[in-house]
Amino acid sequence: MVDWLIAVQRWLYGGMAEGMRSTADLSGLPTLMAAAFLFGIVHAFMPGHGKTVLVSYHLGRPGRIADGLLTGTLLAVTHVGMAAVFVLAGVAVISRSLAAAGRAPAFETASAGLIALIGLYLVLRAIWPLKHARVQDGKMLAVCTGLVPCPLTTFILTYSVARGMLAIGVAAVAGMLAGVIVTLIVFTMTAIAARGRLMVLLSRTEEWRHKVGWSLEFAGALAVLTIGLVMLAGQFGLLPR
Repeated sequence: MVDWLIAVQRWLYGGMAEGMRSTADLSGLPTLMAAAFLFGIVHAFMPGHGKTVLVSYHLGRPGRIADGLLTGTLLAVTHVGMAAVFVLAGVAVISRSLAAAGRAPAFETASAGLIALIGLYLVLRAIWPLKHARVQDGKMLAVCTGLVPCPLTTFILTYSVARGMLAIGVAAVAGMLAGVIVTLIVFTMTAIAARGRLMVLLSRTEEWRHKVGWSLEFAGALAVLTIGLVMLAGQFGLLPR
């Protein structure tokens, strides 16, 4: 499994580099962006990208189609945007990120901590429901999860800046972002649909619907909290590698 993941990552990075090298001028941008879109879809299926966090959240709470579209898009834009800001602003952390295959440990730790805090809040809210209050925790969770910079975006922009082809790099990132958004939205919509289907099956039994709905909310909140704590433990070296 690990070898397969490594092979896919090499294919992604190699494919993006080859695509940018073969784009001699702006006339080749549509082809590059189409290829980057497909690479983005595949890239978002790789471990990370907050899919588990979003699925746990949407399985645990009733949601609309718009909610899935929004949280998936917010996470993707934040994830890719953080890397773009780092590279284009020339922040010092980039040199360390490149040495760690595009990782930014400080932001990974901050993201894990925020996810754990939101998970704790969701657990407490499931136990003691808030009344007459509309809390946009899904948006906050998506943004916090996306704080970890996207390594593929870091690679694309750094490569394009080094070769004096920034416009081509930005176009590639735009295409890739669209692909990442599609994948994340597929996961959020699947979770929303799965919860909705289950609740429809229980629609004739009000008591069971309430119990199952609360159980899903609590389990989803607990999953978000657990993911955040596991991420934090990994950052501080408390888990075996």
